[in-house]
Amino acid sequence: MGDRRTSNHSEGTDFTLVGFTVRPELHIFLFLLFLLVYAMILLGNVGMMAIIMTDPRLNTPMYFFLGNLSFIDLFYSSVIAPKAMINFWSESKSISFAGCVTQLFLFTLFIVTEGFLLAAMAYDRFVAICNPLLYSVRMSTRLCTQLVAGSYFCGCVDGVLLSSMTFTLPFCASRAINHFYCDYRPVQRISCSDLYIHKILSFVLCSIIILPTITVIIVSYMYIVSTVLKIRSTEGRKKAFSTCSSHLGVVSILYGAVTFMYFIPDRFPELSKVASLCYTLVTPMLNPLIYSLRNKDVKEALRMVLGKKNVFA
Repeated sequence: MGDRRTSNHSEGTDFTLVGFTVRPELHIFLFLLFLLVYAMILLGNVGMMAIIMTDPRLNTPMYFFLGNLSFIDLFYSSVIAPKAMINFWSESKSISFAGCVTQLFLFTLFIVTEGFLLAAMAYDRFVAICNPLLYSVRMSTRLCTQLVAGSYFCGCVDGVLLSSMTFTLPFCASRAINHFYCDYRPVQRISCSDLYIHKILSFVLCSIIILPTITVIIVSYMYIVSTVLKIRSTEGRKKAFSTCSSHLGVVSILYGAVTFMYFIPDRFPELSKVASLCYTLVTPMLNPLIYSLRNKDVKEALRMVLGKKNVFA
């Protein structure tokens, strides 16, 4: 009864983010590593958004989606990284109930939005390669705006549902979350209640999000590959594949890391934390690099912004 009585007033009680269970002397190294990665995230994604907004040649559906992808990467990493860096220097490593709810909601909102946005980008590449003559008609400004708005709406709904399911649970006296941020699985593990129904509901909710997006991506690329293989010239094939390789790389990194993390058994929490780093910090850092290094339009726009003709020569 004592534990449950404590849980009834959970809104006024802090949680503790255990973080990485390493020796104290390694905290400085981890702090500097997080700081370097986060600085690269800020520089890369802010730079990408600035280039897309200032160069009129990048006023196309593909770059409209890419600009939103950079915005999402910037903000969901900002939900995680600053608090994690503070906790490397903090003795208590505490986070308020409201702060934990907000962190889970915002992270879920942005990560789910990114999944739907990547599906929209796959459809954009499908139309560009398989129906190039109808591209400007099908990928109208109105449709692109609707796809992005719909992605944010789905992310918001999923964030509300997952946060509500997680934080209405009764929590035990021990409120130590064995993670470096408030993810729903580590938070649910400190609940006093039977999690069987919650685990099923969480799995169903994640499946509703992941299956449609990954299906759109796979089907789009099946049609793309089929169309590209019909192109007779090697140069034409290479050009067509080059427009998709960046997107395919981003999808592989994100979905690979998420799938790996959620299939890790609960008895390996440290491995789960490392996998989480891949899509909370590594993916937002790599996305601008992947798109800038493999995209001629972005490299040319960057040359003009920097005023140097030999930057990417």
